[in-house]
Amino acid sequence: MSDQGAPAPRRVLSTLDGVTLVVGLVLGAGIFRAPQMVAAGTSSDAAFLALWVLGGLVSLIGALCYAELAATYPNAGGEYHFLTRAFGRPAGFLCAWSRMAVIQTGSIAILAFVVGDYAAALYGPGPASAWLPAVAAAAVVVALTALNIVGLRQGTGTQYALTTLEVLGLCAIIAAGFFGPAAAPPPASAPAGEGPGIGLAVVFVLLTFGGWSEAAYLSAELRDRRRGVVRTLAWGLGVITLLYLLANAAYLRALGHSGLAASEAVGADVMRQAAGGLGAAAVGLVVIVAALSSANATMITGARSNYALGRDIPLFGFLGGWHEVGSTPKAAFLLQGAIALALVAFGALARSGFEAMVAYTAPVFWLILFGTGASLIALRRRDPAADRPFRVPLYPLTPLLFCAIAGYMLYSSVAYAGRGAFLGLAVMLAGLPLLALAGSRRTTPAPHSPPVPRGAP
Repeated sequence: MSDQGAPAPRRVLSTLDGVTLVVGLVLGAGIFRAPQMVAAGTSSDAAFLALWVLGGLVSLIGALCYAELAATYPNAGGEYHFLTRAFGRPAGFLCAWSRMAVIQTGSIAILAFVVGDYAAALYGPGPASAWLPAVAAAAVVVALTALNIVGLRQGTGTQYALTTLEVLGLCAIIAAGFFGPAAAPPPASAPAGEGPGIGLAVVFVLLTFGGWSEAAYLSAELRDRRRGVVRTLAWGLGVITLLYLLANAAYLRALGHSGLAASEAVGADVMRQAAGGLGAAAVGLVVIVAALSSANATMITGARSNYALGRDIPLFGFLGGWHEVGSTPKAAFLLQGAIALALVAFGALARSGFEAMVAYTAPVFWLILFGTGASLIALRRRDPAADRPFRVPLYPLTPLLFCAIAGYMLYSSVAYAGRGAFLGLAVMLAGLPLLALAGSRRTTPAPHSPPVPRGAP
């Protein structure tokens, strides 16, 4: 079955568009939740800040691997496409199915619950506080899905606005930390508190940096097809790492190491110290904007992997339509929104929506990243003649190191998420029966096929 004349993704995104999406994806609510856990797991200011530098370097290692894959095999399917070429149809299918049923939709639900939780906190105690988080989360999913169905311009325009507000809000907190009242120095004899350990601190740092890998799903739409992904990831991670270091240095100055470790809402505590209760309330709005920004960017990239699955697999063919007018995969957005709404309902019934969704998504997420790192090594061996506009430095050490990191994070996610981790893995494996029914491939080349022509979607 040929779809040669069907509408397909066009190269309409600039590098700035890509950087904005990456910053919006990564710079979410994590920077307001994770620092206190990282501080509790470290014994000094230097160690605390060093872990954030380490997070940026680890993310850069992974980004270099993804940049080579995306520059060599640009495709809206991203990781799904890489895994299919490297390891065959089953690996690629399970990746796309996992993104549809677990990773992207679970991440959207997580971010929607962050909006709901903070909306309920701003609303204050009352009869509505019990149901407001879930209702607000569902409203976020519906509104952002509808917005992105209208068209790519509307989705990216919203992303620019949200990311700008998010960065400005974080910069205001940074300024309050550096120029507001400083924490009193602790007594010289104060003993170091017992924290969760540096291993868990690393987990939270890397979770806060998560999301950069989504740039792979924009590779078929970036105007600069040879260097667009490399520049998007390099600039995006550079901005993120700088903002994270400034934010955490500001937290340390304002609260001190022990105060930061004991804080329940670090951004609010910094602003309360500098500007009183009104400043603390304003942080709630900043966190809501940050979560909306990440949710919108996650929807944009998630729908593209759903589209790629529908383009290639007849069973999911209804997802493979690309609407030329809006330059958007409408059916892929609709299904993604419906699954995210179902997960919001599940999280609401679990009575701990955010934690339940983190346990559900994290192990599958790191398993996919491990497989993608391994696919770079496999494709270097199986497809040596491919035109590679960018080659990862220090090969094969760089992808091997990335795989080791992803493997450690997979283990840590299962260890800390407990039984909830196995639910996400079970849903992933539930894709195996669907694979048997999926029918033959339509367009995506097999692992040993010649490289995709440079202009192909």
